[in-house]
Amino acid sequence: MVEWDAHFFDRSPAFESFLPLSGFMPAFKNWPTFQELNHLKAMMHANIATCSGMPVQFVSQISEGKNSEYSGNAIVRQYESRIYLTGEVSTRQENWHDFFNALVWLTFPRAKAALNHIHFQALHKNAENQIEQRGTLRDAATLFDESGVIVLSSRSEWITLLQQHAWKTVFWQHRASIPASMRFILFGHALYEKMLNPYVGLTGKGVFFQVEEAFLQQPLTDQLRMIDHWLADFLLHTLSSTADLSPIPVLGYPGWTNANADSGYYDNQRYFRPLTCKK
Repeated sequence: MVEWDAHFFDRSPAFESFLPLSGFMPAFKNWPTFQELNHLKAMMHANIATCSGMPVQFVSQISEGKNSEYSGNAIVRQYESRIYLTGEVSTRQENWHDFFNALVWLTFPRAKAALNHIHFQALHKNAENQIEQRGTLRDAATLFDESGVIVLSSRSEWITLLQQHAWKTVFWQHRASIPASMRFILFGHALYEKMLNPYVGLTGKGVFFQVEEAFLQQPLTDQLRMIDHWLADFLLHTLSSTADLSPIPVLGYPGWTNANADSGYYDNQRYFRPLTCKK
């Protein structure tokens, strides 16, 4: 899908976390420019900054770093380093992947800054020690940045069952209780892009937070703000490798595809893989 659609959030409940931004989208009659994305940030009164304290700005992919202190510095030409040192997020025009990346920055600014901090610190350390390998932490950070899913549940046993890949038990046998007790919130911008044209096999990488059921009844904006805090803390202090992330077949969540209204949908073990299958 390459054409602009200002009502993309109506395509699936998976775009729920962007609903607070939905009122701004009709103003974009065509693909929003990076200047318009910055204007959107200003209209939201969003004070978004990197862990280095630099205000985040979306810029053209081909523009050079504008911060005079780092002008001409080769490290700024690296995507993550440029964000950390200057606050400039290189953004391609007419590109869903980069557009969703910008929206995730607007929705989860602390978590995005935490991921950027992880990348920069690893890049800086590797440069000092002349190491070329990315390392397990950067691999995990990249995987979550692209395909992350936040799983909220008021029932700890459901978290355990998902970790055990008991997909049908949770998604089908407890189907009626899921809306009040469990929620999937997408984080990964590549996952959002794939949800424009979802397909069987679409899988994210999840982190779990147990919450009170009352939390799931709070206004969405309040939930997202708190999730951003929790997630940033997890990324900075707990994430160490991809083993800390669990596979989540996101189209198993009730209502995220019409096909999962049939119990037989969950018998497809190529998608809903048992724990013994290789990931």
